[in-house]
Amino acid sequence: MIKREPLSLPDLGIVLPQWARVAAVMVLGASAMLFGSLLLPPGLPRLGSVTAGITLACVAAAIAIRIQVTGRAQIMAVDLLNRFIERDATPSFVTDDDGRVHARNRAACVRFTDSEGETLAAILRMILANPSAVLYRLQCRARIDGNAREDVVTRRGHVRLAVHLMGEQGFLWRVEDFAERPQAGRGADTLPIPMITVGRTGAVLFMNEAARTLVGQRAKSLDRLFVSLPPVPGQINMLTTAEGPVPTLVAERQGPAGRTEIYFLPTSEGCPVHNASDFDLLPVAMLKVAASGEVLKTNRLAAELLGREVIEPTQLGQLMQGLGRPIADWLGDTFENRQSPKSEFLKLSREDREVFVQVTLSRVIEDGTPIVVAVLSDATELKTLEAQFVQSQKMQAIGQLAGGVAHDFNNLLTAISGHCDLLLLRHDQGDQDYGDLVQINQNANRAAALVSQLLAFSRKQTLRPEPIDLRDTLSDLTHLLNRLVGEKVTLTLSHDPVLKPIRADKRQLEQVLMNLVVNARDAMPQGGEIRIETEVETLEGPQNRDRATIPAGQYVTVRVCDEGVGIPSDKLQKVFEPFFTTKRTGEGTGLGLSTAYGIIKQTGGFIFVDSVPNRGTTFTLFFPAHDEIATERPAAEPKPAQTVAVHGEGVVLLVEDEAPVRAFASRALRLRGYTVLEAASAEEALQTLEDPELLVDVFVTDVVMPGMDGPSWVREALKKRPQVRVVFVSGYAEGAFEDTKPAVPNSVFLPKPFSLRQLTDTVHRQLH
Repeated sequence: MIKREPLSLPDLGIVLPQWARVAAVMVLGASAMLFGSLLLPPGLPRLGSVTAGITLACVAAAIAIRIQVTGRAQIMAVDLLNRFIERDATPSFVTDDDGRVHARNRAACVRFTDSEGETLAAILRMILANPSAVLYRLQCRARIDGNAREDVVTRRGHVRLAVHLMGEQGFLWRVEDFAERPQAGRGADTLPIPMITVGRTGAVLFMNEAARTLVGQRAKSLDRLFVSLPPVPGQINMLTTAEGPVPTLVAERQGPAGRTEIYFLPTSEGCPVHNASDFDLLPVAMLKVAASGEVLKTNRLAAELLGREVIEPTQLGQLMQGLGRPIADWLGDTFENRQSPKSEFLKLSREDREVFVQVTLSRVIEDGTPIVVAVLSDATELKTLEAQFVQSQKMQAIGQLAGGVAHDFNNLLTAISGHCDLLLLRHDQGDQDYGDLVQINQNANRAAALVSQLLAFSRKQTLRPEPIDLRDTLSDLTHLLNRLVGEKVTLTLSHDPVLKPIRADKRQLEQVLMNLVVNARDAMPQGGEIRIETEVETLEGPQNRDRATIPAGQYVTVRVCDEGVGIPSDKLQKVFEPFFTTKRTGEGTGLGLSTAYGIIKQTGGFIFVDSVPNRGTTFTLFFPAHDEIATERPAAEPKPAQTVAVHGEGVVLLVEDEAPVRAFASRALRLRGYTVLEAASAEEALQTLEDPELLVDVFVTDVVMPGMDGPSWVREALKKRPQVRVVFVSGYAEGAFEDTKPAVPNSVFLPKPFSLRQLTDTVHRQLH
């Protein structure tokens, strides 16, 4: 060891044991006894004293011999330790309990040649910000465990401090350096790009040499570096330096343990762009673009993001699109400083996949020539989330629009078909106008079917779910589906041997299957095979697919597969959007799949699509399996014979705000002999019922009206007339109103549009 102070055994913690002191006392005692025996008279006392003194002297001699052997062993151990530490390539120090350095090896003298501190904390202050706390923590652990070790992050890498307890008063310290973040043989501190490492709390953990040179000092937090926080990656931020604020282009990269690496490049005209080799090593995708729009240089990450090597000459407009104006104008504004730098989101011209980038342009000077540096950040995930949000908002808005349109159309169709029914009552089949009236009635029914599609899409229709066996449903549909597919297409059914029932609206489910089969037929103009497969699947855990999460459980799946032309990947996620179709103009409305999607979702299921161009498409439906397999249905009661409603046996209060609908319903009920009282609003109806002498048997009321709605005024009226029956009519779905309030007793729902017979039969059933 190369010693700075004389090194002694006590300095290394080698202390004579307690029994060495006892031996010295014994020697003194033996000497005293032998000397005292000379003063005693000859005889037995003198002999005993001499014997005791000789015995003590022998014991003391034995102890002295042991002390000498032990001392030599300790000196040999110290010598061996000195030789080992002196040859160690790791800087090593020997300190006392107060941290004073008593010795250091040659490696320590070379590594810390500029440090003249007397304590280890003072020596390590050149590499650690607060060495005293670290040394104290390690020293306490070494006293308990005999040794301790800790890795400390410094601006030049990792430093490993190790300490070993050498005795009661000595510690052996080793300081070992580890380089961090090698990049092609160069540490982060040698990167030509200013770079810092920031922790979760915004503390600056590391600044490389370029960053310290640019800033002019070692900053401890982000608020000492940037004028405004947080710094926005991909954009120009004002960096605080010793020379004043400097506009800086910022890029971020997430590091381990929640740390963030921030790179910044000054963009003032006096700061040149780095040379070609440094440019290619930048950890940010960047392009150099000339004033003409020609791409001069791309670094490695930019080439990876673009998906190809850029071969000069290439215009920037050939690599990306979607700016909304000529890219040349955008570049011109940057060159002329006509606008402050801001980011634009563009789509890369890649054929393999859809990639969006956030592009920021900055004007710099290179070799005396102004150019533009474009920084590219992958924004595909951000744009995907944005597109999903916009799509959900659009779907919600269209759903609300569809529900409102359906309500208004149902009122119109009720008036049209109702008055047509009134005309048909006055015309025989031989009448020349009878055929025209039938055509009006049929087209009104077709319009009602289209409106029901809108309600299905917006999920505002009324479903009548019931346990369904898919085998029976598909068997009943087979003859109709075979007629739909034609002669060129073969329809094949395949069922799971143990197929569980599902709970759904049979009529709506049939509509979904018909839509899917028709689409499969249209995808195979030259013919082929359509397969409908049913299967029971059990999901052990939640399954994520196409932005939907299928909970764990047992499901019945229905797959409709074809061998058609398929759907391109860029259109695959849009097939369930309303009015979107892959068919030619005039061949489809774009409501079929959106209607199917609405019905499946309202049923509580899921629908997914898989397609490979020129190989076919598969639609997969997931329905929760119905647990009540052995549910016994009540025996079907014999249908009563059709009887004509007895005329003049009831008083009906008709409440409808639409005058044409009210006129038709009033005439229809009067034709059946009912006494009809009319009201255009709920308030008018309640005013009519204020007469206690007035007897009313049935309320026929619209649900949605200006002012008080139907259920509200009916509940108020039933407080005094609890025996009155109620018929609610509406163009909305039955479950689309008053979901949170209890149902009205003795009430039924009649959806619009309804025919003359449907109205009169419903009123008749309520009375009887």
